[in-house]
Amino acid sequence: MKSLAIVSQIVIALGLLNVWLLRAGKPTGWRGGNATNMREEFEVYGLPRWFMGVIGFLKVSFAILLIAGVWLPALAKPAAIGTAVLMAGAVAMHVKVKDPAKRFLPALVLLVLSIVVVVGA
Repeated sequence: MKSLAIVSQIVIALGLLNVWLLRAGKPTGWRGGNATNMREEFEVYGLPRWFMGVIGFLKVSFAILLIAGVWLPALAKPAAIGTAVLMAGAVAMHVKVKDPAKRFLPALVLLVLSIVVVVGA
């Protein structure tokens, strides 16, 4: 179980860093509503612009903590709990705007992987 948790930590971290550092300004098939970038996606959800900065900071921070948690295991569980909360919120936002399940599948997968880390850490 420990190996699965570590692999999950890395997958979550790389996924979050990819979305928030490399693809935030780019269109993807996963964005909520008809959004073409992260800013538009938060607008689709009816969230204030400043909230995007808070969520981005938290997700990148949790990603870094998950990577560090490979060597410092005490960091993994709190970071995974935080990530799980944020992913549950992401799924809820997609449901709120009536997105098809395909759009919130990545958030749901990261939520499940976060639970794997919490249980295995």
